Amino acid sequence: MKIYADIKSGNCYKIALLCALLEIRHQWIHVDILKGETQSADFLAKNSNGKIPLLALDSGDYLAESNAILNYLAQDSQLLPADTLQRAKVLQWQFFEQYSHEPFIAVARYINLYLGLPQERADEYKGLQTGGHKALSVMEKQLSKTDYLVGDRLTIADISLYGYTHVAHQGGFDLSQYPAILAWLKRIKSMPLYISMQD
Repeated sequence: MKIYADIKSGNCYKIALLCALLEIRHQWIHVDILKGETQSADFLAKNSNGKIPLLALDSGDYLAESNAILNYLAQDSQLLPADTLQRAKVLQWQFFEQYSHEPFIAVARYINLYLGLPQERADEYKGLQTGGHKALSVMEKQLSKTDYLVGDRLTIADISLYGYTHVAHQGGFDLSQYPAILAWLKRIKSMPLYISMQD
């Protein structure tokens, strides 16, 4: 299979981390968003939404959206619970990631890291901090009770949230006030076969 992605993107890194943990063989094809490569005719023929990551299967099918890809690749693995309620809780956290976490933390990181915090987006950047800290507080509350977001073992819910949480400082979020999150980050980083964004 092929994965069209940019390792510096938290959404793409999620897929790389999952593939590493499950030892899934794949071909990684770098796509440069800033150069407009996701808007080329060739890429749009694969994904009309013009976004990465994108999974290309040997069957000729394509699958977009990072959390959908995680669910597909983790099927029948220890990272996706078989129990119906536990699986629904994984999805609950993945929806939370896309609606309450990523829009604040990932966007603040993009404005700061990729754009260099331009003056015309300074107010937007500042406004994103409130929503980002709210999301982190929700995670902190859960991780104060359990080692992982869904119970006592790693699932793709954790991988979904890890993607941008572990680089939240690049968006101006101080994680030192979230000890349970810091402990969770450390647990994930210590996993066998773990890879970082730099790897």
